[in-house]
Amino acid sequence: MFILDPTYVLVIIAFFLTMFASFGVQATFKKYDQIQNSRGLTGADTARRILDANGLYNIRIERVAGNLTDHYSPNEGVLRLSDSTFNSRSVAAMGVAAHECGYAVQHQVGYAPIRIRNGIVPFVNICNMLSMPVFIIGLIFGIGDLAMIGALLFGAVLLFQVVTLPTEINASRRALATIQSMNLLEGDEYYGAKRTLTAAAMTYVAAIASTALQFLRLLLLANRRRQ
Repeated sequence: MFILDPTYVLVIIAFFLTMFASFGVQATFKKYDQIQNSRGLTGADTARRILDANGLYNIRIERVAGNLTDHYSPNEGVLRLSDSTFNSRSVAAMGVAAHECGYAVQHQVGYAPIRIRNGIVPFVNICNMLSMPVFIIGLIFGIGDLAMIGALLFGAVLLFQVVTLPTEINASRRALATIQSMNLLEGDEYYGAKRTLTAAAMTYVAAIASTALQFLRLLLLANRRRQ
């Protein structure tokens, strides 16, 4: 039923959108990972300077395995930088490290979108857990309204991604502004960090588009069952 259904083309489009964005960020990072910053700062050095400049002396910086697995954990008060960022002196690594620091600053100042995102996490998790079982049961037993409820529950995932996007863009803007104000990068170096963060932001845009297409497909299938 799912394989032969014509709406499956939406899944294919979503897949290629995600792959294209992923390829773009990987290629951009690889390009600017070859360019060393003139100050000789590592990603960890960059993060420490930015955090301290914002009074976040208590935030620890740790190394985490993987490539571009960088993330900030507010509950633990830890900023984790991946193998490709921690000791790298590339302008790409500096951009990524600064971006992660942007999240820490957002939590410090009480940035509204991130508070909203954190507030809806429990609701989104429940909706995400129930959406597909409810949707599939509705389709199997021919209960169109139940299938529609499952599809609408999946919409919470899309809502979460839409709410998350402003935090990603703001973190990048904070990162670039901090890099400039602290004179960590100049000229072409700054341009390389900016290109890296722009490519990363496009992966979030692609993720939203992909989820929106999947959401549309579920709505179409559920509506067909109701009819």
